[in-house]
Amino acid sequence: MNQPENNAVVERPDQHRFELAVDGGTATVYYRLEDGRLVLTHTEVPQELSGRGVGSRLVTGVFDLVRASHRKVVIRCPFVAAWYARHLDYGDIVDG
Repeated sequence: MNQPENNAVVERPDQHRFELAVDGGTATVYYRLEDGRLVLTHTEVPQELSGRGVGSRLVTGVFDLVRASHRKVVIRCPFVAAWYARHLDYGDIVDG
């Protein structure tokens, strides 16, 4: 499996999630595929990484990867929705 480099977000399609490894912990955004889109369903950041901007770095990395792969996302996760409300410049990849 690909290992993250320099705290890079990686996609794990076999597990339907994106990951960001930070200081021995792993933050994740889970998704399901629906009509060719990634439906972002849940975000998890380990408690020990809370309050350090890890969730925001994770979601930024997810959106950058999705944009680079010319895919679209549907937001169903409250954390991602709150992040997106502050980053509307990613509107080109948000669907639904």
